[in-house]
Amino acid sequence: MNNPRLAQRYAKSLIDIATQYGKLDEVHIDIVFLKSIVDKSRDFVLMLESPIIHADKKYKIISAITNGNISTITETFLKLICNKSREANLPGVITSFIAQYNSIIGLHNAKLTTATPISKELADSFVSKIKASTSYDKVHLETVVDNNIIGGFILEMEGKLIDNSILRNLHDVKKQFANNDYLHKLR
Repeated sequence: MNNPRLAQRYAKSLIDIATQYGKLDEVHIDIVFLKSIVDKSRDFVLMLESPIIHADKKYKIISAITNGNISTITETFLKLICNKSREANLPGVITSFIAQYNSIIGLHNAKLTTATPISKELADSFVSKIKASTSYDKVHLETVVDNNIIGGFILEMEGKLIDNSILRNLHDVKKQFANNDYLHKLR
């Protein structure tokens, strides 16, 4: 179940509690651990969303999976979510928590898609150009390889997209020929 406003409220509450106890970084590590579980196991997410499995059983399953690898604050938070029957919203809470945490520490995420893997030096060059063109001090660059773009790159950051791929250029040329722009200008 996707409820972004609810996820933001729960994430904000967890951040407030963790900040109050001075354990924000520790809780962030826990949340990243939970995110890895959610990302790797579709069955785990389906279990969270299942109306057939009772909330108590879901909490026991979550506890068995985390098995003492998370802090007391995070453990108590997970118990609260299960008691309130909001465990289906856990993936959204995790995503919202990470976004809010990154905002607090001033970390900005960027995603670079290329046709082939890029070197560390080229990735660092992209990061330095992003920092130079914005006022960001901290930038985390995620690199993705997608050979369908043929060549070039696609850079996504904070709702903005720079598509400098060969695939996009080919689509633009195809549109121009479909519209017969050149033929119309000759007449």
